[in-house]
Amino acid sequence: MRRRQVFHALGAAFAASALGGSRAFAQGRRVESVGLQLFTLRNEMAEDFAGTLAKVAEMGYREMEFAGYFGRGAHEVRESLNNSGLVSPAAHVQLNAIRENLEAEIEFAVAVGQQYLVVPSLPENERSLDDYHRHAETLNSAGEECRRAGLKMGYHNHSFEFEIAEGRVPYDILLEETDPDLVAMELDLYWIADSGIDALTYFSAHPGRFSMLHLKDRDAAGAMVDVGSGTIDFARIFSQAEIAGIRHYFVEHDNPGDGFTSVANSYRAVRELVF
Repeated sequence: MRRRQVFHALGAAFAASALGGSRAFAQGRRVESVGLQLFTLRNEMAEDFAGTLAKVAEMGYREMEFAGYFGRGAHEVRESLNNSGLVSPAAHVQLNAIRENLEAEIEFAVAVGQQYLVVPSLPENERSLDDYHRHAETLNSAGEECRRAGLKMGYHNHSFEFEIAEGRVPYDILLEETDPDLVAMELDLYWIADSGIDALTYFSAHPGRFSMLHLKDRDAAGAMVDVGSGTIDFARIFSQAEIAGIRHYFVEHDNPGDGFTSVANSYRAVRELVF
């Protein structure tokens, strides 16, 4: 090959690299800090709180999202986390606790070192469109209180929020009527997939709103399974993390057969995923 041809080939390769560099980089990313929603291990946590945290830390998990503290105070929770090299960015807190005991919940969260208080669900008798308007007001109001303490409110979905009522999707009301500066969304990937909705449509319509994900997989028959053993295309979803605003990835399984085996399987699948 002549010198001119060599330089031409090198120049073309450099240009292709420059044009495609960001894409190549994006396709080489991994989730570095995998979290766990501890509802998955609620039985294990009830039997051995500190030991369960230590065991999931040994698997490689780094971020814990709590769903109850099993009688432990904030100092004891923080100590157990520290002893295992863990942190807790978020906790699920029932709606009634937000409405009736917010100050104490904020104080506990600050002591543990959390950033988000997440409402995990809504009572069945509070799911009318009027209720959703009121829930948005509650989330905003609680979000104001949280902001003063350096925290943020969050909301976690199931599938019922996507069931059309009176021509509206209730989840849309929550997104439209909550202040992005006060309320973040924690998108449960199993439940939105179970509703037949593409998560990416919400990422593009509401960029920056989805600070947290629940990583749960769904098989072809609709059953909840460990991450990586179902049909959800996590790489496609994760590739849009910057648009969505995702900061935390929490593995969860509502009813695992063997809790520790389930979370170990899911951890490996998430860590091995390249997007």
